[in-house]
Amino acid sequence: MPTTTTSSRPPASSRPAPVTPAPVTPASPAPSASPTALIASLLGFAVITIDVSAVNIALPAIGSSLHAGMSGLQWVVDAYTLMFAALMMSAGALADRSGARRAYAWGIALFTLASLGCAVAPGTGALIGARLAQGAAAAVVMPASLALIRQAYDDPARRARAIALWTVGGSVSLAAGPVLGGILTEQAGWRAVFLLNLPVGAVVLALLARTAPSPRRPSPLDPAGQLTAVLALAGLTYTAIEGGRRGWTSVPVLAALAVAAGAAVAFHAVEKRHRAPMVPLGMLRERRVVVPLLAGFAANAAFYGVVFLLGLYYQQVRGMTPTEAGLMFVPLAAVTAGANLLSPRLAERAGRRAVIVLGQAVMALAMAALLPLAADTPLWLVLLLLVPTGVGGALAVPALTALLMDAVPGHRAGTASGLFNAVRQTGGALAVAVFGALIASGGGEEGLSLAGMRGSLYAVGGLLCLTTLLTAWLLRRERAA
Repeated sequence: MPTTTTSSRPPASSRPAPVTPAPVTPASPAPSASPTALIASLLGFAVITIDVSAVNIALPAIGSSLHAGMSGLQWVVDAYTLMFAALMMSAGALADRSGARRAYAWGIALFTLASLGCAVAPGTGALIGARLAQGAAAAVVMPASLALIRQAYDDPARRARAIALWTVGGSVSLAAGPVLGGILTEQAGWRAVFLLNLPVGAVVLALLARTAPSPRRPSPLDPAGQLTAVLALAGLTYTAIEGGRRGWTSVPVLAALAVAAGAAVAFHAVEKRHRAPMVPLGMLRERRVVVPLLAGFAANAAFYGVVFLLGLYYQQVRGMTPTEAGLMFVPLAAVTAGANLLSPRLAERAGRRAVIVLGQAVMALAMAALLPLAADTPLWLVLLLLVPTGVGGALAVPALTALLMDAVPGHRAGTASGLFNAVRQTGGALAVAVFGALIASGGGEEGLSLAGMRGSLYAVGGLLCLTTLLTAWLLRRERAA
Protein backbone atom coordinates (compact mmCIF):
# COMPACT_ATOMS: atom_id res chain seq x y z
CA MET A 1 0.00 0.00 0.00
CA PRO A 2 1.29 3.56 -0.73
CA THR A 3 2.02 5.86 2.20
CA THR A 4 -0.13 9.04 2.62
CA THR A 5 1.83 12.21 3.43
CA THR A 6 0.48 15.68 4.37
CA SER A 7 1.94 19.11 4.99
CA SER A 8 2.78 20.14 8.56
CA ARG A 9 0.64 23.34 8.18
CA PRO A 10 -3.15 23.22 8.43
CA PRO A 11 -4.80 22.81 5.01
CA ALA A 12 -6.21 25.92 3.29
CA SER A 13 -9.42 24.14 2.40
CA SER A 14 -11.34 21.10 3.35
CA ARG A 15 -9.98 19.17 0.41
CA PRO A 16 -7.84 16.24 1.38
CA ALA A 17 -4.13 16.56 1.04
CA PRO A 18 -2.65 15.11 -2.15
CA VAL A 19 -1.54 11.49 -1.95
CA THR A 20 2.08 10.95 -2.93
CA PRO A 21 3.56 7.49 -3.30
CA ALA A 22 6.54 6.86 -1.10
CA PRO A 23 9.79 6.11 -2.87
CA VAL A 24 10.32 2.40 -3.45
CA THR A 25 13.54 1.07 -1.97
CA PRO A 26 15.12 -1.74 -3.89
CA ALA A 27 16.95 -2.88 -0.79
CA SER A 28 15.88 -6.50 -0.74
CA PRO A 29 14.41 -7.64 -4.03
CA ALA A 30 13.79 -11.28 -4.68
CA PRO A 31 16.88 -12.93 -6.12
CA SER A 32 16.69 -13.03 -9.90
CA ALA A 33 18.01 -15.69 -12.24
CA SER A 34 21.58 -15.15 -13.37
CA PRO A 35 22.37 -16.30 -16.91
CA THR A 36 26.00 -15.32 -16.25
CA ALA A 37 26.25 -17.91 -13.47
CA LEU A 38 24.60 -20.52 -15.71
CA ILE A 39 27.02 -19.87 -18.60
CA ALA A 40 29.98 -20.04 -16.20
CA SER A 41 28.70 -23.34 -14.79
CA LEU A 42 28.10 -24.81 -18.25
CA LEU A 43 31.56 -23.86 -19.52
CA GLY A 44 33.34 -25.26 -16.47
CA PHE A 45 31.41 -28.53 -16.53
CA ALA A 46 32.00 -28.81 -20.28
CA VAL A 47 35.74 -28.36 -20.06
CA ILE A 48 36.27 -31.00 -17.34
CA THR A 49 34.06 -33.43 -19.33
CA ILE A 50 35.78 -32.82 -22.66
CA ASP A 51 39.15 -33.42 -21.03
CA VAL A 52 38.25 -37.02 -20.19
CA SER A 53 37.26 -38.17 -23.68
CA ALA A 54 39.58 -35.90 -25.69
CA VAL A 55 42.69 -37.24 -23.98
CA ASN A 56 41.73 -40.83 -24.84
CA ILE A 57 42.03 -40.01 -28.54
CA ALA A 58 45.37 -38.26 -27.99
CA LEU A 59 46.96 -41.26 -26.20
CA PRO A 60 48.81 -42.76 -29.19
CA ALA A 61 50.31 -39.35 -30.02
CA ILE A 62 51.29 -38.83 -26.36
CA GLY A 63 52.92 -42.26 -26.25
CA SER A 64 54.89 -41.56 -29.43
CA SER A 65 55.97 -38.08 -28.35
CA LEU A 66 56.97 -38.93 -24.76
CA HIS A 67 58.06 -42.54 -25.45
CA ALA A 68 55.46 -43.82 -22.99
CA GLY A 69 54.43 -47.47 -22.88
CA MET A 70 50.95 -48.77 -22.15
CA SER A 71 51.32 -48.39 -18.38
CA GLY A 72 52.38 -44.75 -18.79
CA LEU A 73 49.33 -44.04 -20.96
CA GLN A 74 47.09 -45.72 -18.38
CA TRP A 75 48.44 -43.39 -15.71
CA VAL A 76 47.81 -40.36 -17.95
CA VAL A 77 44.12 -41.34 -18.00
CA ASP A 78 43.79 -42.69 -14.46
CA ALA A 79 45.69 -39.93 -12.65
CA TYR A 80 42.87 -37.59 -13.60
CA THR A 81 40.05 -40.02 -12.85
CA LEU A 82 41.60 -41.22 -9.59
CA MET A 83 41.71 -37.76 -8.01
CA PHE A 84 38.34 -36.87 -9.50
CA ALA A 85 36.75 -39.92 -7.85
CA ALA A 86 38.55 -39.77 -4.50
CA LEU A 87 38.04 -36.06 -3.80
CA MET A 88 34.50 -35.70 -5.11
CA MET A 89 33.02 -37.13 -1.90
CA SER A 90 34.22 -34.19 0.18
CA ALA A 91 34.34 -31.48 -2.50
CA GLY A 92 30.69 -30.61 -1.88
CA ALA A 93 31.38 -29.85 1.77
CA LEU A 94 34.33 -27.69 0.72
CA ALA A 95 32.06 -25.70 -1.62
CA ASP A 96 29.60 -25.15 1.24
CA ARG A 97 32.30 -23.95 3.62
CA SER A 98 33.97 -21.51 1.25
CA GLY A 99 30.95 -20.55 -0.85
CA ALA A 100 30.08 -21.94 -4.28
CA ARG A 101 31.50 -19.03 -6.28
CA ARG A 102 34.80 -18.98 -4.41
CA ALA A 103 35.24 -22.78 -4.59
CA TYR A 104 34.32 -22.79 -8.27
CA ALA A 105 36.79 -19.98 -9.03
CA TRP A 106 39.63 -21.75 -7.21
CA GLY A 107 38.77 -25.02 -8.94
CA ILE A 108 38.75 -23.43 -12.41
CA ALA A 109 41.98 -21.53 -11.70
CA LEU A 110 43.75 -24.73 -10.57
CA PHE A 111 42.36 -26.68 -13.54
CA THR A 112 43.61 -24.00 -15.95
CA LEU A 113 47.10 -23.92 -14.42
CA ALA A 114 47.25 -27.72 -14.36
CA SER A 115 46.23 -27.78 -18.04
CA LEU A 116 49.17 -25.50 -18.80
CA GLY A 117 51.38 -27.91 -16.87
CA CYS A 118 50.07 -30.79 -19.02
CA ALA A 119 50.70 -28.84 -22.22
CA VAL A 120 54.35 -28.08 -21.40
CA ALA A 121 55.15 -31.41 -19.69
CA PRO A 122 58.62 -32.56 -20.82
CA GLY A 123 58.01 -36.19 -19.90
CA THR A 124 55.46 -38.77 -18.79
CA GLY A 125 56.07 -38.19 -15.06
CA ALA A 126 55.44 -34.46 -15.31
CA LEU A 127 52.32 -35.06 -17.39
CA ILE A 128 50.95 -37.53 -14.83
CA GLY A 129 51.60 -35.08 -12.00
CA ALA A 130 49.76 -32.31 -13.85
CA ARG A 131 46.88 -34.71 -14.56
CA LEU A 132 46.61 -35.42 -10.81
CA ALA A 133 46.21 -31.69 -10.21
CA GLN A 134 43.63 -31.49 -13.01
CA GLY A 135 41.58 -34.27 -11.42
CA ALA A 136 41.67 -32.63 -8.00
CA ALA A 137 40.46 -29.37 -9.53
CA ALA A 138 37.70 -31.13 -11.50
CA ALA A 139 36.43 -32.72 -8.28
CA VAL A 140 35.87 -29.21 -6.88
CA VAL A 141 34.43 -27.77 -10.09
CA MET A 142 31.67 -30.36 -10.57
CA PRO A 143 29.69 -29.95 -7.30
CA ALA A 144 30.44 -26.22 -7.10
CA SER A 145 28.99 -25.68 -10.58
CA LEU A 146 25.69 -27.23 -9.51
CA ALA A 147 25.70 -25.24 -6.27
CA LEU A 148 26.24 -22.07 -8.30
CA ILE A 149 23.14 -22.85 -10.38
CA ARG A 150 21.17 -23.53 -7.22
CA GLN A 151 22.20 -20.13 -5.87
CA ALA A 152 21.41 -18.29 -9.13
CA TYR A 153 17.91 -19.75 -9.64
CA ASP A 154 15.52 -19.59 -6.69
CA ASP A 155 12.46 -20.42 -8.77
CA PRO A 156 12.15 -24.25 -8.89
CA ALA A 157 10.88 -24.34 -12.49
CA ARG A 158 13.64 -22.12 -13.84
CA ARG A 159 16.20 -23.99 -11.75
CA ALA A 160 15.03 -27.31 -13.20
CA ARG A 161 15.45 -25.94 -16.72
CA ALA A 162 18.92 -24.64 -15.86
CA ILE A 163 19.98 -28.03 -14.44
CA ALA A 164 18.58 -29.73 -17.55
CA LEU A 165 20.75 -27.46 -19.69
CA TRP A 166 23.73 -28.30 -17.46
CA THR A 167 23.09 -32.03 -17.98
CA VAL A 168 22.66 -31.70 -21.74
CA GLY A 169 25.85 -29.65 -21.84
CA GLY A 170 27.70 -32.56 -20.26
CA SER A 171 26.32 -34.99 -22.86
CA VAL A 172 27.26 -32.68 -25.74
CA SER A 173 30.73 -32.23 -24.28
CA LEU A 174 31.19 -35.98 -23.99
CA ALA A 175 30.25 -36.29 -27.66
CA ALA A 176 32.46 -33.39 -28.73
CA GLY A 177 35.49 -34.55 -26.72
CA PRO A 178 36.78 -37.31 -29.03
CA VAL A 179 36.13 -35.24 -32.17
CA LEU A 180 37.77 -32.14 -30.73
CA GLY A 181 40.65 -34.18 -29.34
CA GLY A 182 41.19 -35.86 -32.70
CA ILE A 183 41.17 -32.62 -34.69
CA LEU A 184 43.48 -30.79 -32.29
CA THR A 185 45.90 -33.71 -32.06
CA GLU A 186 46.12 -34.12 -35.82
CA GLN A 187 46.29 -30.43 -36.72
CA ALA A 188 48.26 -28.93 -33.81
CA GLY A 189 49.64 -31.81 -31.74
CA TRP A 190 48.44 -33.44 -28.52
CA ARG A 191 49.54 -30.48 -26.37
CA ALA A 192 46.81 -28.37 -28.01
CA VAL A 193 44.19 -30.57 -26.29
CA PHE A 194 45.32 -29.08 -22.98
CA LEU A 195 46.06 -25.57 -24.26
CA LEU A 196 42.40 -25.27 -25.29
CA ASN A 197 41.48 -25.18 -21.59
CA LEU A 198 43.38 -21.94 -20.99
CA PRO A 199 41.09 -19.48 -22.83
CA VAL A 200 38.01 -21.32 -21.55
CA GLY A 201 39.28 -21.02 -17.98
CA ALA A 202 39.95 -17.30 -18.46
CA VAL A 203 36.41 -16.74 -19.78
CA VAL A 204 34.87 -18.62 -16.83
CA LEU A 205 36.87 -16.58 -14.31
CA ALA A 206 35.79 -13.34 -16.04
CA LEU A 207 32.15 -14.44 -15.85
CA LEU A 208 32.50 -15.34 -12.17
CA ALA A 209 33.71 -11.80 -11.45
CA ARG A 210 30.23 -10.64 -12.54
CA THR A 211 28.40 -13.24 -10.44
CA ALA A 212 26.95 -12.55 -6.99
CA PRO A 213 29.04 -13.82 -4.04
CA SER A 214 27.93 -17.08 -2.47
CA PRO A 215 27.08 -17.52 1.20
CA ARG A 216 29.28 -19.71 3.34
CA ARG A 217 27.74 -22.47 5.40
CA PRO A 218 29.27 -24.50 8.21
CA SER A 219 29.98 -27.94 6.83
CA PRO A 220 32.28 -30.39 8.65
CA LEU A 221 35.17 -31.93 6.76
CA ASP A 222 36.57 -35.42 7.15
CA PRO A 223 40.30 -35.15 6.34
CA ALA A 224 41.21 -38.57 7.77
CA GLY A 225 38.46 -40.25 5.75
CA GLN A 226 39.52 -38.36 2.64
CA LEU A 227 43.19 -39.31 3.04
CA THR A 228 42.47 -43.00 3.56
CA ALA A 229 40.09 -43.00 0.56
CA VAL A 230 42.79 -41.52 -1.69
CA LEU A 231 45.38 -44.04 -0.44
CA ALA A 232 43.02 -46.98 -0.96
CA LEU A 233 42.12 -45.97 -4.52
CA ALA A 234 45.71 -45.08 -5.41
CA GLY A 235 47.03 -48.41 -4.10
CA LEU A 236 44.36 -50.36 -5.94
CA THR A 237 44.97 -48.47 -9.20
CA TYR A 238 48.75 -48.92 -8.92
CA THR A 239 48.26 -52.65 -8.34
CA ALA A 240 46.07 -53.01 -11.44
CA ILE A 241 48.28 -50.91 -13.72
CA GLU A 242 51.72 -52.05 -12.64
CA GLY A 243 50.77 -55.67 -12.00
CA GLY A 244 50.54 -56.35 -15.72
CA ARG A 245 53.95 -54.77 -16.35
CA ARG A 246 56.03 -55.63 -13.26
CA GLY A 247 54.37 -58.92 -12.37
CA TRP A 248 51.65 -59.57 -9.81
CA THR A 249 54.09 -60.93 -7.24
CA SER A 250 56.67 -58.12 -7.54
CA VAL A 251 57.50 -56.22 -4.36
CA PRO A 252 56.09 -52.81 -5.47
CA VAL A 253 52.81 -54.36 -6.57
CA LEU A 254 52.37 -56.38 -3.38
CA ALA A 255 53.26 -53.30 -1.33
CA ALA A 256 50.65 -51.23 -3.19
CA LEU A 257 48.04 -53.93 -2.60
CA ALA A 258 48.90 -53.93 1.12
CA VAL A 259 48.55 -50.13 1.22
CA ALA A 260 45.16 -50.35 -0.49
CA ALA A 261 43.91 -53.01 1.95
CA GLY A 262 45.25 -51.19 5.02
CA ALA A 263 43.81 -47.86 3.88
CA ALA A 264 40.42 -49.47 3.24
CA VAL A 265 40.36 -50.90 6.79
CA ALA A 266 41.44 -47.52 8.18
CA PHE A 267 38.75 -45.76 6.14
CA HIS A 268 36.07 -48.00 7.66
CA ALA A 269 37.38 -47.34 11.18
CA VAL A 270 37.57 -43.57 10.62
CA GLU A 271 34.09 -43.32 9.13
CA LYS A 272 32.63 -45.40 11.95
CA ARG A 273 33.90 -42.93 14.57
CA HIS A 274 33.63 -39.57 12.80
CA ARG A 275 30.74 -37.36 13.94
CA ALA A 276 30.08 -36.25 10.34
CA PRO A 277 31.56 -39.03 8.18
CA MET A 278 32.20 -38.53 4.48
CA VAL A 279 30.38 -41.85 3.89
CA PRO A 280 27.80 -42.76 6.56
CA LEU A 281 28.29 -46.53 6.80
CA GLY A 282 24.70 -47.16 7.83
CA MET A 283 23.60 -45.94 4.41
CA LEU A 284 25.39 -48.89 2.81
CA ARG A 285 23.07 -51.37 4.50
CA GLU A 286 20.15 -50.22 2.33
CA ARG A 287 19.81 -52.36 -0.80
CA ARG A 288 18.47 -49.39 -2.79
CA VAL A 289 21.83 -47.73 -2.12
CA VAL A 290 23.98 -50.82 -2.73
CA VAL A 291 22.41 -51.57 -6.12
CA PRO A 292 23.12 -48.12 -7.66
CA LEU A 293 26.70 -48.24 -6.39
CA LEU A 294 27.43 -51.72 -7.79
CA ALA A 295 25.58 -51.20 -11.06
CA GLY A 296 27.00 -47.69 -11.55
CA PHE A 297 30.52 -49.01 -11.03
CA ALA A 298 30.00 -51.74 -13.65
CA ALA A 299 28.30 -49.42 -16.16
CA ASN A 300 31.13 -46.86 -16.03
CA ALA A 301 33.75 -49.59 -16.20
CA ALA A 302 32.17 -50.87 -19.40
CA PHE A 303 31.59 -47.48 -21.04
CA TYR A 304 34.92 -45.82 -20.30
CA GLY A 305 36.81 -49.07 -20.74
CA VAL A 306 35.36 -49.48 -24.23
CA VAL A 307 36.18 -45.85 -25.12
CA PHE A 308 39.77 -46.46 -23.97
CA LEU A 309 40.08 -49.68 -25.98
CA LEU A 310 38.47 -48.39 -29.17
CA GLY A 311 40.46 -45.16 -29.13
CA LEU A 312 43.54 -47.38 -29.43
CA TYR A 313 41.86 -49.87 -31.80
CA TYR A 314 40.87 -47.26 -34.35
CA GLN A 315 44.36 -45.74 -34.53
CA GLN A 316 46.72 -48.63 -33.84
CA VAL A 317 44.84 -51.51 -35.47
CA ARG A 318 42.80 -49.72 -38.17
CA GLY A 319 45.40 -47.05 -38.93
CA MET A 320 42.96 -44.13 -38.60
CA THR A 321 44.01 -40.55 -38.04
CA PRO A 322 43.06 -38.99 -34.68
CA THR A 323 40.28 -36.99 -36.37
CA GLU A 324 38.80 -40.09 -37.98
CA ALA A 325 38.99 -41.98 -34.69
CA GLY A 326 37.21 -39.16 -32.88
CA LEU A 327 34.39 -39.06 -35.42
CA MET A 328 33.78 -42.77 -34.87
CA PHE A 329 32.47 -41.99 -31.38
CA VAL A 330 29.79 -39.52 -32.49
CA PRO A 331 27.07 -42.19 -33.08
CA LEU A 332 27.79 -43.69 -29.64
CA ALA A 333 27.34 -40.31 -27.97
CA ALA A 334 24.18 -39.58 -29.97
CA VAL A 335 22.40 -42.81 -28.98
CA THR A 336 23.56 -42.31 -25.38
CA ALA A 337 21.90 -38.89 -25.25
CA GLY A 338 18.68 -40.24 -26.79
CA ALA A 339 18.46 -43.21 -24.41
CA ASN A 340 19.03 -40.89 -21.44
CA LEU A 341 15.82 -39.06 -22.38
CA LEU A 342 13.95 -42.33 -22.87
CA SER A 343 14.95 -43.93 -19.56
CA PRO A 344 12.61 -41.97 -17.21
CA ARG A 345 9.60 -42.71 -19.41
CA LEU A 346 10.37 -46.42 -19.48
CA ALA A 347 10.84 -46.42 -15.71
CA GLU A 348 7.39 -44.86 -15.24
CA ARG A 349 5.78 -47.63 -17.28
CA ALA A 350 7.78 -50.72 -16.41
CA GLY A 351 9.34 -49.77 -13.06
CA ARG A 352 12.93 -48.92 -12.21
CA ARG A 353 13.92 -52.50 -11.44
CA ALA A 354 13.05 -53.63 -14.97
CA VAL A 355 14.88 -50.71 -16.59
CA ILE A 356 18.01 -51.16 -14.47
CA VAL A 357 18.17 -54.90 -15.16
CA LEU A 358 17.49 -54.34 -18.88
CA GLY A 359 20.17 -51.66 -19.18
CA GLN A 360 22.86 -53.81 -17.58
CA ALA A 361 21.87 -56.87 -19.62
CA VAL A 362 22.08 -54.86 -22.84
CA MET A 363 25.57 -53.64 -21.87
CA ALA A 364 26.67 -57.21 -21.10
CA LEU A 365 25.44 -58.31 -24.54
CA ALA A 366 27.26 -55.36 -26.06
CA MET A 367 30.56 -56.57 -24.60
CA ALA A 368 29.92 -60.00 -26.16
CA ALA A 369 29.03 -58.40 -29.49
CA LEU A 370 32.39 -56.60 -29.61
CA LEU A 371 34.42 -59.79 -29.09
CA PRO A 372 34.77 -60.68 -32.83
CA LEU A 373 36.30 -57.28 -33.72
CA ALA A 374 39.31 -57.72 -35.98
CA ALA A 375 41.54 -55.58 -38.16
CA ASP A 376 39.24 -56.11 -41.16
CA THR A 377 35.81 -55.82 -39.50
CA PRO A 378 33.66 -53.47 -41.64
CA LEU A 379 33.48 -50.05 -40.03
CA TRP A 380 29.70 -49.87 -40.37
CA LEU A 381 29.51 -53.06 -38.30
CA VAL A 382 31.84 -51.64 -35.64
CA LEU A 383 29.57 -48.59 -35.31
CA LEU A 384 26.48 -50.81 -35.14
CA LEU A 385 27.99 -53.04 -32.45
CA LEU A 386 28.78 -49.97 -30.33
CA VAL A 387 25.14 -48.88 -30.15
CA PRO A 388 24.12 -51.28 -27.34
CA THR A 389 26.98 -50.00 -25.16
CA GLY A 390 25.55 -46.48 -25.20
CA VAL A 391 21.92 -47.57 -24.98
CA GLY A 392 22.40 -49.92 -22.03
CA GLY A 393 24.28 -47.49 -19.84
CA ALA A 394 22.01 -44.58 -20.69
CA LEU A 395 18.92 -46.61 -19.78
CA ALA A 396 20.32 -47.83 -16.47
CA VAL A 397 22.04 -44.76 -14.98
CA PRO A 398 19.06 -42.33 -14.74
CA ALA A 399 16.96 -45.06 -13.10
CA LEU A 400 19.83 -45.89 -10.73
CA THR A 401 20.15 -42.21 -9.79
CA ALA A 402 16.41 -41.88 -9.10
CA LEU A 403 16.43 -45.09 -7.04
CA LEU A 404 19.33 -43.81 -4.93
CA MET A 405 17.76 -40.38 -4.35
CA ASP A 406 14.53 -42.01 -3.14
CA ALA A 407 16.44 -44.30 -0.79
CA VAL A 408 18.12 -41.59 1.29
CA PRO A 409 16.65 -38.76 3.39
CA GLY A 410 16.79 -35.26 1.96
CA HIS A 411 19.72 -34.12 4.09
CA ARG A 412 21.78 -37.05 2.77
CA ALA A 413 21.06 -36.38 -0.93
CA GLY A 414 24.33 -34.53 -1.54
CA THR A 415 26.36 -37.19 0.25
CA ALA A 416 24.68 -40.00 -1.68
CA SER A 417 25.13 -38.21 -5.00
CA GLY A 418 28.83 -37.59 -4.30
CA LEU A 419 29.35 -41.24 -3.31
CA PHE A 420 27.51 -42.48 -6.41
CA ASN A 421 29.58 -40.35 -8.77
CA ALA A 422 32.81 -41.23 -6.96
CA VAL A 423 32.10 -44.97 -7.28
CA ARG A 424 31.24 -44.55 -10.97
CA GLN A 425 34.48 -42.66 -11.63
CA THR A 426 36.37 -45.37 -9.76
CA GLY A 427 34.82 -47.95 -12.07
CA GLY A 428 36.11 -46.07 -15.10
CA ALA A 429 39.58 -45.67 -13.59
CA LEU A 430 39.94 -49.33 -12.63
CA ALA A 431 38.64 -50.45 -16.03
CA VAL A 432 41.43 -48.52 -17.77
CA ALA A 433 43.93 -49.98 -15.29
CA VAL A 434 42.79 -53.58 -15.71
CA PHE A 435 42.30 -53.33 -19.47
CA GLY A 436 45.80 -51.93 -19.90
CA ALA A 437 47.23 -54.75 -17.77
CA LEU A 438 45.42 -57.33 -19.92
CA ILE A 439 46.70 -55.66 -23.09
CA ALA A 440 50.23 -55.75 -21.69
CA SER A 441 49.93 -59.42 -20.74
CA GLY A 442 48.72 -60.11 -24.29
CA GLY A 443 51.91 -58.69 -25.74
CA GLY A 444 50.68 -55.16 -26.29
CA GLU A 445 52.82 -53.04 -23.97
CA GLU A 446 53.62 -50.73 -26.88
CA GLY A 447 50.14 -50.87 -28.39
CA LEU A 448 46.82 -52.65 -28.53
CA SER A 449 46.66 -56.41 -28.93
CA LEU A 450 43.36 -57.90 -30.06
CA ALA A 451 43.85 -60.79 -27.61
CA GLY A 452 44.21 -58.33 -24.75
CA MET A 453 41.16 -56.41 -25.95
CA ARG A 454 39.05 -59.58 -25.96
CA GLY A 455 40.25 -60.48 -22.48
CA SER A 456 39.18 -57.03 -21.30
CA LEU A 457 35.73 -57.43 -22.86
CA TYR A 458 35.31 -60.85 -21.23
CA ALA A 459 36.24 -59.35 -17.83
CA VAL A 460 33.82 -56.42 -17.93
CA GLY A 461 31.10 -58.54 -19.55
CA GLY A 462 31.34 -60.99 -16.66
CA LEU A 463 31.15 -58.13 -14.17
CA LEU A 464 27.99 -56.83 -15.87
CA CYS A 465 26.39 -60.29 -15.79
CA LEU A 466 27.12 -60.47 -12.06
CA THR A 467 25.68 -57.03 -11.29
CA THR A 468 22.63 -57.76 -13.45
CA LEU A 469 21.85 -60.89 -11.41
CA LEU A 470 22.55 -59.07 -8.13
CA THR A 471 20.23 -56.23 -9.15
CA ALA A 472 17.43 -58.61 -10.04
CA TRP A 473 17.86 -60.41 -6.69
CA LEU A 474 18.34 -57.40 -4.41
CA LEU A 475 15.43 -55.49 -5.95
CA ARG A 476 13.12 -58.49 -6.23
CA ARG A 477 10.54 -56.67 -4.09
CA GLU A 478 10.88 -53.38 -6.01
CA ARG A 479 8.23 -53.79 -8.70
CA ALA A 480 7.70 -50.12 -9.51
CA ALA A 481 9.34 -46.75 -8.97
